[in-house]
Amino acid sequence: MAEVKVAGKRKAKMGPAQGVLAVVLNAILILFSISCIFPLFWMLNSALKQKREFNADIIGIVKSPTLDNFINILSNANYHLGQSIWNSARTTILSVFFIVLFGFIVGYILARVKFKGNRLLFGVFLTGMLIPQHSLLVPIYVVFKKFGLSNHWFTLVIPYVAFGLPIAIFLVEGFVKTVPTELEQAAAIDGCGFSKTMFSIIMPICRPIMVTVAIIQSFGCWNEFSFALILIKNQALQTVPLALTQFTGQFNSDYPKIMAAMLVTMAPIVILYFVFSKEIIKGMVAGAVKG
Repeated sequence: MAEVKVAGKRKAKMGPAQGVLAVVLNAILILFSISCIFPLFWMLNSALKQKREFNADIIGIVKSPTLDNFINILSNANYHLGQSIWNSARTTILSVFFIVLFGFIVGYILARVKFKGNRLLFGVFLTGMLIPQHSLLVPIYVVFKKFGLSNHWFTLVIPYVAFGLPIAIFLVEGFVKTVPTELEQAAAIDGCGFSKTMFSIIMPICRPIMVTVAIIQSFGCWNEFSFALILIKNQALQTVPLALTQFTGQFNSDYPKIMAAMLVTMAPIVILYFVFSKEIIKGMVAGAVKG
């Protein structure tokens, strides 16, 4: 097999078998990508159709695009779609803020401060990752009902933070261990206290992993359904998943409106993912690169 020189080094050409393998792998990846993109395209295509056109041809490309479905669901106050988006946004922002803040503080302390029971406490937090959330639905419902914590604007923040902290602590603790301790020693020599060192020096370094935690938890909080279903009964406090179930019940045959509602409620979280997709990748590989 012929060889070529690249920058003073010899690089073997790809053989026929390797070429075929590369083509097959690329074809599989392309098909996988299409399978992920097609549902979004079909939803948008369906949302731009009138009900009659959709029933006549479910898969076909829209011939007369219209925004009537979007205008209808957003302008009609009976659907409570705008209110549900605000409820989800408020709950998600607060939950993610506390998860990232407490996750960083606890993760940093467990990684740097040596005290009796350090690893035991870390193991307790990790246990939270092993317990199925749905197995706690009934106990949480009973506790919230007894103490009057259900049906409030802050109700969902409590379980979301509780279940989001274990993974946040696990990721932050592992990341902080890759940060050289010399930075904190130098800060101590310069007169920085524990809190200033943690928030002014270590926190900016931990930005990639904190952004990753924030994005992952944003997806989970925005799409969470089970706790919202059992803890929120007031329609004015319902989040996006609950609003979509009721919307589907009202228009069980008007699929273009359903598709429009799903696109509107998906838009914020999809935009968030595309904006911070590079940060997610950086956070995922940061520990490996630093180590």
